[in-house]
Amino acid sequence: MGSWCFFAFLWSAYFCYGTLSCPPLCKCYPRRAEVVCNEVPLTEYPSEDLPEDTTMLTIQFTNITSISEQHVNTTPRLEGLHLYGNHLQNLSSHFLRGVPLLNTVDLTGNKLSELPANVFSHAPLRSLVLKNNLIEQVNVEWLTDNSSLTWLDLSGNCLTEIPSAFLQKLPHLDNLDISNNRLGKLSPNSLLPLTKLERLNLQNNKLETLDESTLSGPRNLTYLFLSRNKLNKLPSNLFQGLSQLQLLSLDDNQLSHIPVGLLDPLESLDEQGLDLSNNPWLCDGKVEYLWRWLQKNKVKVFLPETVICAKPPPLKGRPVISLTDSEINVQS
Repeated sequence: MGSWCFFAFLWSAYFCYGTLSCPPLCKCYPRRAEVVCNEVPLTEYPSEDLPEDTTMLTIQFTNITSISEQHVNTTPRLEGLHLYGNHLQNLSSHFLRGVPLLNTVDLTGNKLSELPANVFSHAPLRSLVLKNNLIEQVNVEWLTDNSSLTWLDLSGNCLTEIPSAFLQKLPHLDNLDISNNRLGKLSPNSLLPLTKLERLNLQNNKLETLDESTLSGPRNLTYLFLSRNKLNKLPSNLFQGLSQLQLLSLDDNQLSHIPVGLLDPLESLDEQGLDLSNNPWLCDGKVEYLWRWLQKNKVKVFLPETVICAKPPPLKGRPVISLTDSEINVQS
């Protein structure tokens, strides 16, 4: 009786979940059709033993250096592919062609530098993470027109620019992370097609200024990160129309002044939602707008006492908000 029950269980498992095979060094979870290969000495993609009905595959911290279309085709029902922290150096141009249900690809922490055209164009991806690789250039042909991507993370690479033609392919994007790169500028109107963008991370780049048209497209922005750049001037209407912005980081830049009216459109800022710290503020007559705005909106500023004068020498180290009319030569 016991043997009969055992074979009945095996038959049931096979019928419901497909083959019971599992790659050596990996763990398989048939009930959720998931395979995890974590911190194991794999040197090749374990395609031969992967259950055909796998929908979620995680291979991380292995010695795998490449993946081909033939590898991925062994799991045609795949929906999520997570390849974090391996040694991937290249991908074939059509490696996603056999996975028509795939919506998530995470390639964080590999050694990818150049990716071929069409590399992500064969699957209906909604989330693509290329964080912490060695990518120097974005190829416009990575994706098809009208891509379904809603989440794109290119942070931690070596990018110096983002082609406008590439961004035009991303009308559904709501999160874009290009932080920790080497961007020196953004082309005017380059973000115009990103009308659904809610979160934009540009921190830790080399931006010195932004064109007044930069943020005219993504009017739904809720979070905007610009810290740790080299911003030294901003156009007065840069934030015009960003009525939903809740968080804005401008800390660790080179701002000595901001133009009159710059912060006025930001009525939806959260409490402590604006960070202006670690900028070399020049506390002369031109600081009056910032001074008055801080007085009126202190609750919206993260640690307002850290918005400090760098010059002139008599006021160095003083919080801008603490200045008096006479100290900045304000006319009553």
